[in-house]
Amino acid sequence: MKDFKNVWIFAEAQRGKLSPTAFELLTAGRKLADALGEKLCAVLLGYQVERFAKDLFEYGADVVYVCDDKALENYVDDIYAKTLAGMIEAYKPNKFLLPATNMGRSLSAKTAVFVGTGLTADATEVLINPADGQLHATRPTFGGNLMATITCAHTRPEMCSLRPMSYEKAALQAGRTGEVVKFPFDAAKYTSLAQFIKFIKSEGEGLDLSEAEVIVAGGRGVGKADGFELLKKLADRLGGAVAASRAPVDSGWIDYRYQIGLTGRTVKPKLYIACGISGQIQHMAGMSGSDVIVAINKDSEAPMMKVANYAVQGDLYDVIPAMLEALK
Repeated sequence: MKDFKNVWIFAEAQRGKLSPTAFELLTAGRKLADALGEKLCAVLLGYQVERFAKDLFEYGADVVYVCDDKALENYVDDIYAKTLAGMIEAYKPNKFLLPATNMGRSLSAKTAVFVGTGLTADATEVLINPADGQLHATRPTFGGNLMATITCAHTRPEMCSLRPMSYEKAALQAGRTGEVVKFPFDAAKYTSLAQFIKFIKSEGEGLDLSEAEVIVAGGRGVGKADGFELLKKLADRLGGAVAASRAPVDSGWIDYRYQIGLTGRTVKPKLYIACGISGQIQHMAGMSGSDVIVAINKDSEAPMMKVANYAVQGDLYDVIPAMLEALK
């Protein structure tokens, strides 16, 4: 396995935009690369994506591998995974980090199968074991009640999908440059039985939680599905997004994609308003990085009330309408 060198990160780019997860992975990848004394490399797949190499260099990449072709304009997992597997076979990376986004989860799993290597999915922390240089990836398990550290000792590259918002965005180094390596797309080899038809954005999806600077989240204390309409009014007034703890999701009041916590999303907004959320450790792990936390709860002893910057004891159905009135 001595032939495998350098740390790779997958820079997700779709519909003309580079995902913010690329800059978070550069932070995580830089720590691994420095610990190993290897280069940090980013991988771009898509159509007209080479222009993003400049941004990746300025946020820490030493090398950017690019496969730019019209066939990669829209994500089809077999085509992307086969292309990525071809790049891995050609350049032999040592470690490979991908984002645990919808696209990244699919791509990382298929690529690992095509390459014949191991994958730690949905990790929240990665580090290098100084004793043997192996990747140690930590992720929640058993419903978030335990944290497991997973290794991949016998195959390379060691692959891991990392949850968005697990790491801060890398620091900008304006003017920094690096090496661009172009990888040719093989249309005869990188095929799929599936065909892209069209992209349809989910109805009512609203603002992406990973990009929201303000989040209004509801817990068991919301009491009913209709209660989230009130939370949405406050979120809309503040230019933010609605989210939830696990209890409302399990009760069917709101879709899983809005869940915050170890078994959901990790977020770091400037303002997090927790409405009727007790503050179990599994939920705290997903939002503890928020700049300012406001808790609204009837129970003054709830854990969330203890960690909040501002704790409001009261019924959320009284407090939120008062907030909306004040924000007119």
